[in-house]
Amino acid sequence: MSQDAETIRIYNDKAGDYAALADASKPMPLLERFLDTLPAGGHVLDLGCGPGRAAARMAARGFQVTAMDASAEMIARAARHPGVTPWQASFEELQSQAEYDAVWANFSLLHAPRAQMPTLLRAIHTALRPAGQFALALKLGEGETRDSLGRFYSYYQEDELRALLTAAGFSPGKASTGSDKGLDGSTSDWIALSAAKISSVKTAPVTPDPMDPSAAKTSAAVADPQ
Repeated sequence: MSQDAETIRIYNDKAGDYAALADASKPMPLLERFLDTLPAGGHVLDLGCGPGRAAARMAARGFQVTAMDASAEMIARAARHPGVTPWQASFEELQSQAEYDAVWANFSLLHAPRAQMPTLLRAIHTALRPAGQFALALKLGEGETRDSLGRFYSYYQEDELRALLTAAGFSPGKASTGSDKGLDGSTSDWIALSAAKISSVKTAPVTPDPMDPSAAKTSAAVADPQ
C-alpha cells in the first residue's frame, strides 16, 4: 500500500478515539440525501470508511456495502457492522470496472497527494457503473501539510475541485459547506460535492489554477470528524 504510512499509523493508534468522535447517534444528512438518489439494493463502496459509521447506515438501508480503508484497525471496526464487507486496501488498489452503483468518499481522499487526485478520480469513474453516483468531502484550502497529529492533508478550493471532477468524466452537483472540529482538536472548513458519471474519461485532464478563489456557499450540514 502506498498511502502515507504515518497517516495510517496514526489512524491505527487512534481508531478508538476516532470512533468515539464519530458518534453513531449523530445525524448524517449528507449521507441520507446521497443514498436517496441510489437504486434500491445497489452496491456502494465506502472509500476510506474509517470505523464504518456510514457503511453501517448504508447496510441498514438495504444496500450492498463494501467498506475500504488502509488502516487495519479501522477495517477491524468496520467489519463488526452487519451487512458490511470489509476490504483493507489503499486508494491505488481500486482497479474495479463498472462494479459499483455509487462511491462514498467522506474526508478520505484529502489524505492523498494533490498530484495523485486526477488518477484517483479516473479510477473511481472506471469503478462506477453507467450513471453511477460519487460523493466526496474535503477540507477547503490550498496546498498540502500535516496536522498537529502528523496526518498528511491536501486542500482544495471549490472551482478546482469542480474542474477535476469534470475532467474525470463527472457532472458535479450542488456543493455543501460547513466547519467542524477534527480528531486533532482543530476546526476546519470543508466542502462536500456529489457528482454523476456521465462520460468516458478525458485523456488530457484540466489542471486548474490552485490560486483561483472559490465561490462561497452557505449550505450547512453535519459531517464526520476529519
